[in-house]
Amino acid sequence: MAEIYREQAAPEPLARWVECLWWLETGDGIAGYPVAPDGCLDILYSLEGGLRVIGAMTAERRFDLSPGSRTIGIRFLPGMAGSFLQAPPAELTDRDAPLDDLWGARGRELARRLAEARSAPEGLRLLAAALRAPAHRPDVVGQAIEAITRSHGAIDLNALALRANLSPRQFRRRCLEASGLAPKQLCRVMRFRHARQLAARPGRLKWAQVSLEAGYYDQAHLIRDFRGFTGRAPGGPRLSANTA
Repeated sequence: MAEIYREQAAPEPLARWVECLWWLETGDGIAGYPVAPDGCLDILYSLEGGLRVIGAMTAERRFDLSPGSRTIGIRFLPGMAGSFLQAPPAELTDRDAPLDDLWGARGRELARRLAEARSAPEGLRLLAAALRAPAHRPDVVGQAIEAITRSHGAIDLNALALRANLSPRQFRRRCLEASGLAPKQLCRVMRFRHARQLAARPGRLKWAQVSLEAGYYDQAHLIRDFRGFTGRAPGGPRLSANTA
């Protein structure tokens, strides 16, 4: 059996903060499963790796998946994980950590319950139930990051900073703290992700069309970003799980 990857929408109280719930099951196992930068932070669980938090990425990471393994996860929207983790996302960029390092006994209890889950949907219900949506709306920086996400990175950052009543330097620092990525880097990641989404649609576009629709100056700039983020040019191996 090849790997099976599925996503489902977050329950309504979490919808502004969480992009999706997901699970990945393997048949024969995979060495070096590629996951490209997407601006998001994930909490994931597997029997082999336990309950972990994966920070925002600035380059593709590869994961070895055992035969017959099951991984479930919650993917937070860019800049929206901090209230749930009780830790600055900037400290997790390009790294991961056991969730009980952040949650203590609460994380250990959740891991114990997840180990007893009989299916991926049951595990995802447990994960979602462990999260409590903040009572407040995202602050001005969170709202600015939402605007970056909606625009796929095609937005005037100076205007965003002005709208948030922050200097460009203050906005850069606060965006980095909230998302793990500086504003320009987050814009690059979101544009790159949008290009991958366009390329994965049925009736595949040519790469020149993808670069235009994704907001690149030309195809050469798209190729530069693909190589910078994944180490290879577009049109290589199949797009991986965090394309959607």
